[in-house]
Amino acid sequence: MPTTIITTDDLREFKMELLDEIRGLLEKSTSGNLKRYLKSAEVMNLLQISPGTLQNLRINGTLPYTKVGGIIYYDAEEIQNVMTANRVHHGLNS
Repeated sequence: MPTTIITTDDLREFKMELLDEIRGLLEKSTSGNLKRYLKSAEVMNLLQISPGTLQNLRINGTLPYTKVGGIIYYDAEEIQNVMTANRVHHGLNS
């Protein structure tokens, strides 16, 4: 079996190719790969809230939902809209 010598330039090139691939995968996974409709457990995990808090958000109309066959679904875009609408901006003079 012949021996192959790997140089530091080879390793550097491999590193750059690997970083480019990882970067591409990360961009693909963050560019809208989020499911359109989420179940309650997924929303609680995403927002780090309890079942009671999620229920309160539904009851008071903060978080729109759809109920199909006893399963509650939340539109991921609506969740983002609620988060954006409730963003708190702290200025220097607050």
